[in-house]
Amino acid sequence: MIGLPANTRVWIVAGHTDMRKGFDGLAALVQTALQHNPFCGHVFVFRGRRGDILKVLWFDGQGLMLLAKRLERGRFVWPQATGGSVHLTPAQLSMLLEGIDWRMPQRTDSPRLAA
Repeated sequence: MIGLPANTRVWIVAGHTDMRKGFDGLAALVQTALQHNPFCGHVFVFRGRRGDILKVLWFDGQGLMLLAKRLERGRFVWPQATGGSVHLTPAQLSMLLEGIDWRMPQRTDSPRLAA
């Protein structure tokens, strides 16, 4: 994943999005459906109807960046809401892009007492 600047917010766009949309279509969706400015530097994540494709829209200060990922097996974990947005941390975004359930990640080991 590309390192995001500090204070960058990550927004999941709830529901499903037409994955035929490109830069302009997704930017318009951010403006109309979410009432956000797509050029504010925040990251906006969209999921297709089948759940195996994601698109990420991000303005890095110079231009819009559009990233796409398709899982060969499995589905991306997505909120049940059909509208609105959900805020994620950059760590949760990394888990989402890896196909990991970002809602309640499980640690593999718990800390032990030193003595």
